[in-house]
This record gives sequence, structure tokens and C-alpha cells, in this order.
Amino acid sequence: MLELLTTAEMAQADRLTIAAGTPGIDLMEAAGRAVADAVSARHPPGTRVVVVAGPGNNGGDGFVAARVLADRRYRVRVLLLGERGRLKGDAAEAAARWQGAKGGQRLFEPATPQALDPADVIVDALFGAGLDRPIEGAARALIDAMNASSATILAVDLASGVNGTSGAVMGCAVRASRTVTFFRRKPGHALLPGRIHCGPVDIADIGIAPEALAHIRPRTFNNDPALWRALLPLPQIAGHKYSRGHAVVVSGGAVTTGAARLAARAALRAGAGLVTIAAPREALAVQAAANTAVMVRPADSAVELAALLADRRLNAVVLGPGGGIGPAMREQVRAALAGRRAVVLDADALSSFAGDAAPSFFHAIKARGDDATILTPHEGEFARLFSSELEPAEKRSKLERARAAADISGAIVILKGADTVIAAPDGRAAVNANGPPWLATAGTGDVLAGLVAGLLAQGMPAFEAASAAAWLHGEAAATAGIGMISEDLAEALPRVWRRLQEREA
Repeated sequence: MLELLTTAEMAQADRLTIAAGTPGIDLMEAAGRAVADAVSARHPPGTRVVVVAGPGNNGGDGFVAARVLADRRYRVRVLLLGERGRLKGDAAEAAARWQGAKGGQRLFEPATPQALDPADVIVDALFGAGLDRPIEGAARALIDAMNASSATILAVDLASGVNGTSGAVMGCAVRASRTVTFFRRKPGHALLPGRIHCGPVDIADIGIAPEALAHIRPRTFNNDPALWRALLPLPQIAGHKYSRGHAVVVSGGAVTTGAARLAARAALRAGAGLVTIAAPREALAVQAAANTAVMVRPADSAVELAALLADRRLNAVVLGPGGGIGPAMREQVRAALAGRRAVVLDADALSSFAGDAAPSFFHAIKARGDDATILTPHEGEFARLFSSELEPAEKRSKLERARAAADISGAIVILKGADTVIAAPDGRAAVNANGPPWLATAGTGDVLAGLVAGLLAQGMPAFEAASAAAWLHGEAAATAGIGMISEDLAEALPRVWRRLQEREA
């Protein structure tokens, strides 16, 4: 499922469903049963289950799960944080149903760290996705004890302590073995560190109609092929290399040529029909000797680069990998932005515009109108480029920062990391979560820049091209496996393409 719903959007989905005639208690019953099913699927009857319930609707889901599991002959205890008499609405009704079963013999125990034992499974039904304040006091002590327990932890909706919209840890958070959420995932399931705290996430259907999405109009997505597959350029039987676009990668000097080669080969593997490396004359011999399918052309200056790019068949260009930081790079970037082509700016091309040069850079991008410009910063480059425009990182989520940067710059922004965010100036954003840890090695960012350019050269729309490239990048790394280096990524791509075609067949 593509959509990632904020806490407010999920609340709207609930309200729309209730307004259409489904009682809220029915949604809670379905949610609690889904949690019970997740326990039952992995643990036999007789397992000791402790449900740790909070005072809101997340606790209500826990009460339902407790009742269903007890009916299935699990040994269930319910620990309640807060007073039974303060429960309201559907949560109060779910509590009454737990107590009322079997002659009212089922009890609530105070939620203390000592009460957690003995337990084989802990159901975390404390706070869910709606938490918006730091956890402290008794709740913090309880979460610390849950994390110290040897029991398996199943979180209801979201690991307690994780902010559902930002993925931030609000003081402390449960480290769940697994999470069951409802209708759609939340950004906090995909963004770090929330993703680590939630573990694998199951999405349960609790009776909210997919039509609710038409009213909500979510703008945040999980970066899955379903998001961009229909726009992915694939070779056509009547096509030829000239119909598949021509990407240009601008190289640095003789001792920094490798980054351009990584980007150029990735552009070819992404499907570009032709790829040229534009290199200073001091690096021509190195590039010519090291490349076969990639062409090499001289470009010592921004003037020569502009002359090369005057050929309109060269419809995508990458600048920055190994290119050097300073005035020369700034002039090359301006030359590329002046034309009618897709431009991918990475590494040194971004750092060259840090500080006072940033506003003029953003103005040049916005002046292009609908032409595609893609920025691919890691966190350090992002901070240098946008530090004067954005609040410190600790005050805004990664998703918020990427969106703000796209709005400020007028470009598609790929803010890289284990939870890469792709954001567009129109407000769309995707979170990419398939990159394995070993992707964090030298040169992989150059490969990503080349992948983006290769897809853009074939005419793929910019946001979708950026999203597809990020996904392909992660899949290639996973395919290459532990020990991969950046050179392995392009070579793994044919296997990724094959699996993608088989998946869609």
C-alpha cells in the first residue's frame, strides 16, 4: 500500500468511516482482533500475554486483543496506565467488555515495571501514533522495563514513544519485535528512528474503505514500484538508442575521474541510449582508457560545456561527482541550468553553492519553469546548502526538511540516507526504505545520480524518476549483498530489472 498517513489524516479516515455508518467500537473491535490474530499466528495457546494499555483508543485496541486472546485460551493479564474510571468513549466500552466477560472475573492491574513479569509476549497498547509530547515519569519507567524484558513485544499501531508523523523518539520508545497498524502505514513506520523501533509492520484491514483516500488526498508515499511503474521507460521493439535519450556526466580532473565513471555507467544501466563523459583535457586520456560503452568529449570550462550541451539531443546532465568545489563548478552548473534539459546536481555541485551563493542558485533553478532539476544531497551537503533557510535539523523531521527544501529551491530533492526522502515542490514526497546498511560506502551517491539521469534522459517525469532511481539503487545493493562496493551496483541492475519485469508480468 502506497500511502503513508499522518496522525491527522488517519483520524480523518476514522471520522469518514464513522460518519458513513460504521460505529467506532466496531473499528476498535476489528483492530483488537487483528492484534490478537498477529499473536495467535506466532504463539500457541497457553502463552503468557501481558497487554500494557494506555488511557486512549490505543489502550482500547489492547482491551479487545486481550479479550479475544483470553477466549482463545491464552493466559492474559491487562496492565492499565492510569485510572479505570477515566477511560472514555469506545475505549471505556472495550474495557467494560473485557471486564464483563466470564462473570466479570477479568481485572486490570496497575501498569508498573514489576507487573510485567511473567510474560512471553507483551502487547504494547500504550500510546500509538497520536503521541505528541515527550514520555516521562511512570510511562518512561514502564517502557524502559518493557525494553529490558526478554518477552516478544508486539506494538499496536506504532511503537509507543515514536511520533507517527516524524518518526522521532519522544524521549524514549518501545523497541517492538513487530507492529500491527491499521488501514495504512504512518510516516513514523518508514522514517528513522521510528522504523527501527517498530520492526516489521503488518497492515490490517479494519473496515475503512479505500475511498476515504479520495477525500484525504495524502501527499506522502511509500516508495514502491506501484508509485512509478506505469511511467517507467522500457525499451520498445521499434525503438533505437537515439530514442532512449543521451545523458552527459561532467568529470573532474585527472585524479578524480572515478566518480564520473560510476555515474555514467549507472546512467547506461538505467536505460539511457547514449552516455557521454565531458572531461577536462587533462583527464581525457584517463577517461578514454577506462570507458568502453561510454563516450568521452573535452570540456575544460563552462563555455566549452555550454557548447557541448547546445546539442539538444543531450537531454540530461549530471554535475558534481568528483568535480571540485568552487567558482568553476558554479559556472558549469549555471551553464547546464541555462539549457532546456534535465539537470542532476550532486556532491561538489551542491557544496559549491553553500552559504551566500545559495539564493542565486535557487533563483536560477526556479527560473527554469517546468524543466527538471534534481538535487541529491546527503545530510552534510543538505545542511551546507540549506542552513540559512531552514531551522536546525533537530526541530524538523527529515520529511519536513526535504519538503521545505524542495519548495525553497524549486527542485526535486533526494535527501539521502537509510530513510531517503524524495520531495517535490508541489508537496509530494516518498520515503525509500529498501536500502541495506552496506549501501553506505564511497561512490554509491554517484551511482544514484547517474541512475536518475539515465531515467530522465528517457523522458521519465522528474519526481517519478527520482523515486524509481532511489528504489533501484536500494534493490541493486541488496542484490549485490554484504561486501559490495559502488562499482557492483550497476552490474547488479540487470538482475533487478529482470525481477521487476517478472513481478509486473
